[in-house]
Amino acid sequence: MKIQKLTVENRPKAYALLQRAFPGSDYEAGLVRKLHENGRPLHEWVCIHIGKVIAYIAFSNAYHGGDICGMHLAPMAVAPDFQRQGVGAELLRFALRQEAIKSQPLFVLGEPGYYQRFGFEPCSLPICPFDTGNAHFLGMRNTVAASFVVGYEPEFMPAAKPSRHKGKKRRGR
Repeated sequence: MKIQKLTVENRPKAYALLQRAFPGSDYEAGLVRKLHENGRPLHEWVCIHIGKVIAYIAFSNAYHGGDICGMHLAPMAVAPDFQRQGVGAELLRFALRQEAIKSQPLFVLGEPGYYQRFGFEPCSLPICPFDTGNAHFLGMRNTVAASFVVGYEPEFMPAAKPSRHKGKKRRGR
């Protein structure tokens, strides 16, 4: 198994991995694809085993208003047939040692029991817009003392579903 930066050539393999790792959801693969298409700054790595991408991790900017206040870890995925074998843990430990990541405040919306093993701690500030009460929002090197809603790249916002007008139809006049 080899860990390396994600290359343009390996992007389709990463998208396919995200589809397999999150069955029934197009959100994660679509998110990463849109982040790439829109040229958003990302720090991302993959685990490669016998020519296949078996794990993926990405970090994107976290914002306080228009200012960068750290990085979000999202998404992170491991191929289903490689889960529970330490691949994700190895990839995360590797990423946390990288120059671009190791001194930044980090945030993750995830399973506290998993991420606390790597040094993430529950945080009440900043406020995560996707997690009421910040129950699954954790930070590392987080020194935020002011209350604000942490910002994500716009691609993280779920696409609005078309509204279905219920009730009586209005007649044109």
